[in-house]
Amino acid sequence: MSAPAHSGTRFGRVVGASIVGTTVEWYDFFLYGSAAALVFGPLFFPEQDDFVGVLASFATYAIGFAARPIGGLVFGHYGDRIGRKKLLVISLLMMGGATFTIGLLPTYASVGVLAPVLLILLRLVQGFALGGEWGGAVLIVSEHGKPEHRGFWASWPQAGAPAGQLISTGVLALLAAFQSDEAFASWGWRIPFLLSAVLILVGLWVRLAVSESPVFLEAQRLAEEKARETGVAEKAPIMTVISRYKREVLVAMGARIAENVSYYVITAFSLTYLTNVLGLDRSFALNAVLIGAAFHLVTIPLWGALSDRIGRRPVYLFGAVGVGVWGFAFFALLDSGSFVLAVVAVIVGLLFHGAMYGPQAAFLSELFGTKARYSGVSVGYQLASVVAGAPAPLIAVALLGSFTDPNPTAVALYLAVCAAITLIAVLSYGETRTRDLAADQAVVVRGDPSRTSV
Repeated sequence: MSAPAHSGTRFGRVVGASIVGTTVEWYDFFLYGSAAALVFGPLFFPEQDDFVGVLASFATYAIGFAARPIGGLVFGHYGDRIGRKKLLVISLLMMGGATFTIGLLPTYASVGVLAPVLLILLRLVQGFALGGEWGGAVLIVSEHGKPEHRGFWASWPQAGAPAGQLISTGVLALLAAFQSDEAFASWGWRIPFLLSAVLILVGLWVRLAVSESPVFLEAQRLAEEKARETGVAEKAPIMTVISRYKREVLVAMGARIAENVSYYVITAFSLTYLTNVLGLDRSFALNAVLIGAAFHLVTIPLWGALSDRIGRRPVYLFGAVGVGVWGFAFFALLDSGSFVLAVVAVIVGLLFHGAMYGPQAAFLSELFGTKARYSGVSVGYQLASVVAGAPAPLIAVALLGSFTDPNPTAVALYLAVCAAITLIAVLSYGETRTRDLAADQAVVVRGDPSRTSV
């Protein structure tokens, strides 16, 4: 049984709701990362020197990742029990509310140590919400529509990441162009955080209009039937993941290592490298990343479509090899000080990243059965964020050594090692492109030793 296809208008709303919602949430997330690289150090950690201040601000950036697996567990559990749609609305409100509140925070100069404490608390809320966002967004698209185009359509929520980055970086670049550094540091940085309120309303309006996943609804019906027949409640989804899908969780984590690390190095760490190491102005750095994000947005669905034709693995492996090699050229091009070459460095790096990110949603969705899918993809995805994405800017800055005598080769080697881990993980698992998401719907009940059910 395949996922049922729906009318173009109805399915279009599903895809639109996913990409609008993920755009809003990634806007919030990347806005924080850009602000951490550019202004949070002196505003919230002013007693440190510049290098230590950047490390401290990136540490708050990393703290948000710690909450993501918890968010993945909570949202995954209820998403597998009551549906994808409700949890997507909650995650959007939590993420957007935290971001808006950051725009109202007092700085260290006003309230002292309370300022970074509040910043950290709101960052944890962001991380918790984002931990539940990704799984629901990609599943509600993956479980609608035609399986033969799953890679393409499931890549559209992925495109929400560069779309959110494009908007957040664009707003920051616009402010940097029309404001002095003093005005931006004083109050201008708050504007993009407060603007998130508008995006939340748009995302909420779109998400409330979509229907629940038909694959989930059918699996839910079968689960209720089995519970009535056996009189035994189903296992918690996470217990099914632990008992049956340990290998798949590890594959999902490994597949994300190079993708996750390379993205934050290319988009967040590069801002610090261009401004603090090379001494280039903020507009130079932001515009280079802005142009790269535009190319990234356009090409992600193309990589997803290619994975429908030739398979998830070949496309994914191409991206992993690419980022492992490109890291060395990336810093050489940045060191030139040429804006054109910096843009090339970012664009090519994000093209290789997109070859992993495009098919990733379909690939991870195809690893798990329906009634454990939200939990499985969320746990695998978010645990990788903790071990890979969270420390990536911190590790990159630490490997760099200092702003006055930097060692970018060490950062490039870091990318190469991460690429090797991803290659091993993807090669260790078979091709998933032909899997039917609706074929494995039944529920494992307590005391049922069968491995033919989920």
